[in-house]
Amino acid sequence: MTMTISTRMAERTPTPSVAEDPRWARIVARDKAADGHLWYSVGTTGVYCRPSCPSRIANPQNVTLHETLESARATGFRPCKRCNPEGLSLECENAALVAKACRIIEESEEEPSLEELADAVGRSSSYFHRMFKATTGLTPKNYAVADRSKKVRKGLATGNSVTEAIYEAGFNSSGRFYENSTGMLGMTPSQYRAGGIDEEIRFAVGQSSLGAILVASSTKGVASILLGDDPDELVRNLQDRFPNARLIGADRDYEALIARVVGFVEAPGIGLDLPLDVRGTAFQRRVWQALQEIPVGETVSYAEIARRIGSPKSVRAVAGACAANNLAVAIPCHRVVRNDGALSGYAWGIERKGALLDRELSRSA
Repeated sequence: MTMTISTRMAERTPTPSVAEDPRWARIVARDKAADGHLWYSVGTTGVYCRPSCPSRIANPQNVTLHETLESARATGFRPCKRCNPEGLSLECENAALVAKACRIIEESEEEPSLEELADAVGRSSSYFHRMFKATTGLTPKNYAVADRSKKVRKGLATGNSVTEAIYEAGFNSSGRFYENSTGMLGMTPSQYRAGGIDEEIRFAVGQSSLGAILVASSTKGVASILLGDDPDELVRNLQDRFPNARLIGADRDYEALIARVVGFVEAPGIGLDLPLDVRGTAFQRRVWQALQEIPVGETVSYAEIARRIGSPKSVRAVAGACAANNLAVAIPCHRVVRNDGALSGYAWGIERKGALLDRELSRSA
């Protein structure tokens, strides 16, 4: 009798639901970090998958969790074709293909076409273009331009003539290079080859409620806006940024420019429309352009900026571009915050970032 009662009680004890297993939450979140540590099989479809599988989430009642790949295979089901649980994840596979394309670009004498690159990695042109941009944050063309720019800088730095550097970098005409040379190098090729020795940088230092402000300009526009506590340290910082340029203390007319910058810091609502000499990589320029489109009084996350520039997986690279910004307030990297709205790092101090945001918010209210 006792045996019969025990058997019936065992039959009535419910099997723990997969939905209650903490590992199931990693599958729902498509957690890539769980790949290689967890697998799951789906009885209704007869497949087994990795946690990051992009397929529609299955009903947990039809799911079995597996600690090993061998356990998933033992079900007799087939491996999912979308997430390929037997091999590399789709993301890793795409990263390897993009790395191959990057090597092709870097080793080619002339810029390969989009079709040539897509054929080389066995993907359609449209899919390859999306895959490349999602992985690197740049289009294949922009990556090729950046690579050629790097080669030009290297050639000029090693003593090659301007013409030799242009053609060795893969430009098939000097005209195409000179159209964009100042944007690539921040100065003319001859100036760059000479270490920027002929470039003149005018500057002035002012004071605001946030401390000292240094504004410096080239002939093209404002090249640096620096914030800090010590004016002398800001000047030394400027010298480090332009080691071979001639720094010229500004006259009264130029001091009117710094007064505009100080005025904007104190009253953000007046706006700041200045000609800028923006020097950076193609990716940094895209990020900085997106920052300039954030209205006064608003903030966005690093992830949102990555999405706006069409590279949602480049959050860390976006943060790096914000950190590399040399134009405080003109390129408002202070308006970028974490996903939870908390303040993150700021080149000129987290306290200044908070003060700028508070001031902008009160002015826009």
